[in-house]
Amino acid sequence: MNQVKVGKFIAQCRKNKKLTQAQLAEKLNITDRAISKWETGNGMPDSSIMLDLCNELEISVNELLSGEVIKMENYNLKAEENLLDMKKQKEEVDKRMLGLEWVIGCISSISFLILIFIASFIQMHSILRILLIIIGSIIFIVGLINCIKIEQTAGYYECKKCHYRYIPTYKSVLFSMHNGRTRYMKCPKCNKKSWNKKVLTK
Repeated sequence: MNQVKVGKFIAQCRKNKKLTQAQLAEKLNITDRAISKWETGNGMPDSSIMLDLCNELEISVNELLSGEVIKMENYNLKAEENLLDMKKQKEEVDKRMLGLEWVIGCISSISFLILIFIASFIQMHSILRILLIIIGSIIFIVGLINCIKIEQTAGYYECKKCHYRYIPTYKSVLFSMHNGRTRYMKCPKCNKKSWNKKVLTK
């Protein structure tokens, strides 16, 4: 998906409707800075606002994502291309997020161990020792919470029994046994427990 092309298309459609960035922003209940960001190709409209934007500009979502007016004979082809592009972008974002999970996990674990080591082996007041242990524990817990949230939402889990791919609840990820990114969870489709593997595609 070409963000610059989409941005130019939004700008052209807005001008065709004789709207300023501020006027369009007011109709969508957002800032004109957001409109400017889209039109310069530095961002895309959020999915929650996409339909309202298309209604104001009198274009389809398919045309918005394509960055051009689509002839009827090409409509289905463009829709498929846009869906494939969106799927590919989600996979890339999920892959980066899972990489970030490792970084957060390593930083929080190393910070925790360093602070515990300092509190255990260096001479200091008891209050300072307790404070270091508390700070280390907080860093570790916050890091763990964020890692689990990333693992839950990035990509999908595949049931070993029926091969259904799904996004589990945070609670089921938090309390499941795991081996790396493979977790022992109940599949929402077949309701059987098995070792569900993390995958990027649905």
